[in-house]
Amino acid sequence: MRDTKQHYAHGALESAILEVLREAGKDPDRLTLDDLAPVDEFHVRGREATKELAAAIGLAEGMRVLDVGCGIGGPSRRLASDYGCRVTGLDLTEEYCRVAEALSVRLNLQDLVSYRTADALVMPFDDSSFDVVWTQHASMNIADKNRLYAEIYRVLKPGGHLALYDVLAGPGGDVYFPVPWARDSSISFLVTEDALLASLERAGFDVVSCLDTTGAGGVWLERAVERFEKNGIPPLSNRVLLGDEFPIMVRNLLRNIKERRMRLVQLVARRAAA
Repeated sequence: MRDTKQHYAHGALESAILEVLREAGKDPDRLTLDDLAPVDEFHVRGREATKELAAAIGLAEGMRVLDVGCGIGGPSRRLASDYGCRVTGLDLTEEYCRVAEALSVRLNLQDLVSYRTADALVMPFDDSSFDVVWTQHASMNIADKNRLYAEIYRVLKPGGHLALYDVLAGPGGDVYFPVPWARDSSISFLVTEDALLASLERAGFDVVSCLDTTGAGGVWLERAVERFEKNGIPPLSNRVLLGDEFPIMVRNLLRNIKERRMRLVQLVARRAAA
């Protein structure tokens, strides 16, 4: 049984990413956001889902955004580059934050993004610090949802918004493992939509919108599996992060969706203005 830090640990992640970038014909000294998207958008539907969530939240230049569970920084760099937001990424995995910093420097975005290694249940930020809290495929590793959303509410400014894209439990039973966030059930804590909404209400949030994107996610995963079976796993993919089990994880995601064991939801919630 692994804990969450062990699950995501790599040990030489930055050098591994640079190596596969070179194999893919990319120049590590002349990178673009799109060059990195196959590896740093670490969630179902990748860059497409990030853009949809950003459009739903109404971002503007100069907004302070906190990305909870930022991974190696793909969405944070996208928000900084496309919208001019000042983004702070938070992740439990120190190596992810270190690599996120290094990649951001390579894209010359270091003045707009920064990263902190910390627990999302005890965030190292003052009350009312951020205009937006952003989180994609992160809460699945966090058991105490009530505390998570209370902490997010605390660091949001009055009138600020939570932008969430997450994996939820479906009615079809327990998920098949391994999946990208867990190799077994010991670090997987999916909840139903009703439980999510109850935790948000308990924290004080008003839900603005809640969109089921499971169908789109299933289509995306089906196409990914077809490509893998036809052409193999490309070097520049989340396999760099997850290792040789990555193809099995993707197939299990698709199976879990087809059997209604998991759902995908895009949600926007608001902290009431003072």
